[in-house]
Amino acid sequence: MLFRELLEAVEADAAGGDLNAVVEGIAYDSRQVRPRFLFVAIKGFRADGHEYIGEALERGALAVVMERRVELPPGVAWALVPDARRALALLSARFYGNPSFKMKLIGVTGTNGKTTTTSLIADILAGAGCRVGLIGTVNNRIGDRVLPVKHTTPESADLQQLLHEMVIEKVDACVMEVSSHALALHRVDGSEFDLAVFTNLTQDHLDFHRDMEDYLESKLKLFKWLGRPGHKREAGIAVINADDPHAGQFIRAAGGTVYTYGIKNAADVRAESISIGARGACFGVAGKWGRLRLDLRITGLFNVYNALAAFTASAAMGVPAEEIKEALEKARGAPGRFEMVDSGQDFAVVVDYAHTPDGLENILKTARKITEGRLITVFGCGGDRDRTKRPLMGGIAARYSDFAIITSDNPRTEDPLKIIKEIEEGMKTAGWERYVTEPDRRKAIRLAVEMARRGDVVVIAGKGHEDYQIIGTRKIPFNDRREAAAALKELKKAEN
Repeated sequence: MLFRELLEAVEADAAGGDLNAVVEGIAYDSRQVRPRFLFVAIKGFRADGHEYIGEALERGALAVVMERRVELPPGVAWALVPDARRALALLSARFYGNPSFKMKLIGVTGTNGKTTTTSLIADILAGAGCRVGLIGTVNNRIGDRVLPVKHTTPESADLQQLLHEMVIEKVDACVMEVSSHALALHRVDGSEFDLAVFTNLTQDHLDFHRDMEDYLESKLKLFKWLGRPGHKREAGIAVINADDPHAGQFIRAAGGTVYTYGIKNAADVRAESISIGARGACFGVAGKWGRLRLDLRITGLFNVYNALAAFTASAAMGVPAEEIKEALEKARGAPGRFEMVDSGQDFAVVVDYAHTPDGLENILKTARKITEGRLITVFGCGGDRDRTKRPLMGGIAARYSDFAIITSDNPRTEDPLKIIKEIEEGMKTAGWERYVTEPDRRKAIRLAVEMARRGDVVVIAGKGHEDYQIIGTRKIPFNDRREAAAALKELKKAEN
């Protein structure tokens, strides 16, 4: 595409050089630049892309988009823009032929429940005969093909390339987790959503957002976009959790048609007569699309909400209620979400991604209901992230657990012992002492398994599907599910 044609997608303050240069690719990392590429210089959190423009030109870039003027060789095409991140998104969408215009695009946002809800919607749409793409925390998928994940929501250039691949492979609908980071950093700008789902809003990411109000405003962007004039003929649809305290703000912000779901408050779709067991949840669904009974293979009140969100979104897109029921009753949920590790032992071991106060409370509440003996919780908190949630999570573990083992999560560049001490503060405030600290996560998991007895439940929280630990700046292979299975195998061997 000609550089000047690409620039029609953005409002450039100035432009020059060879505007008829033919651009054959877009990169925001100078190491990814190839001959005849456009390089977009982003000012990041650790590095400033403007400092790497020279390297990009050496690698063959023929055009540069930047926020501040940098001296360039004669003839190099350039443009000056007010926001390079937003420009990257709009330029990439234009370069890849605006792929979101050519499929149904469903975005799911919220603090907790995004991964499971996107997975359930994808299962329903696939069951209804659609070819489905999925973009999220655990993996990206095009049909049955699984692709690696770097961010919950990819950087905008990568996202548009992925959506373009989906168009080539004739995807009918893409279901995407949309993180607050993605919304704040313009990663999904240039994408046109047909439907947006709001799950809930609780404390998280305050290392990135100024405060909860800033966090909320980022989430609201997705719903405000539904009312903007676009290339799709049909108005956007908003699906909102009526039981969340922020529901009213999302309803008021949303453009297009709004549908609500919930358990406690009046809603278009409600769950009733809920029964939650160790292996699943049963409940009635009543509302706009009639009445039916769901018998899920996934458990927990939080998964009742996730299933309601998926039901409402799918029904709003025209999938018949009976087809939704069939798909939901087959679904096994997302990996690392209240996932049982079963080696035939007489106690339960559950691995879950819960890494926020609300997430941990939801998991422990569910575990408490299925615990006949003791509830043993293994958890930690990530380093270089919101420190204020650490004592909160310590207090929550104290409230619901019979015993806890505080361990290391992804300490990153922080001292794991200091993180553990901040978690301990929440337990001390609660006057609770039934815990030990074990910074070695492998040892902590084995200790929990060794102390468990018949009827106990061991919850290993914080990492879920992740297959690594981040220690310093290195990713070390580590998988809670494998570690728990190995500990159970050793226990069985010792007993024999």
